[in-house]
Amino acid sequence: QVQLVESGGGLVQAGGSLRLSCAASRRTFSMYAMGWFRQVPGKEREFVAGDTWSGRYTYYADSVKGRFTISRDNANNTVYLQMHSLKPEDTAVYFCGRSMRTGQAMRVEDYDYWGQGTQVTVSS
Repeated sequence: QVQLVESGGGLVQAGGSLRLSCAASRRTFSMYAMGWFRQVPGKEREFVAGDTWSGRYTYYADSVKGRFTISRDNANNTVYLQMHSLKPEDTAVYFCGRSMRTGQAMRVEDYDYWGQGTQVTVSS
């Protein structure tokens, strides 16, 4: 069983920054690609950012390109999402997930494990 625990969410003003963390419970973390998604009530979970197991290749949703950065620390089984220039429309619960794919994984069904989510609220 793999456990993923997100942290780092909170309330921030528009234009501000936050860094989310996702800690994984297993050492096999470094063998898997990871991703970040977000969800608002009444809407489907949407892709935000993803990487490969090495962290060398990253990809992003158009809505966050240039503002968000995904990175990882394989020694500490942790993946991060650095968010800058936050906008009110970034308000959502953010989830990290473990990808089952070796390439890009932008669909919810590409992931087999999820964290419980962390709330990000951006005020205008």
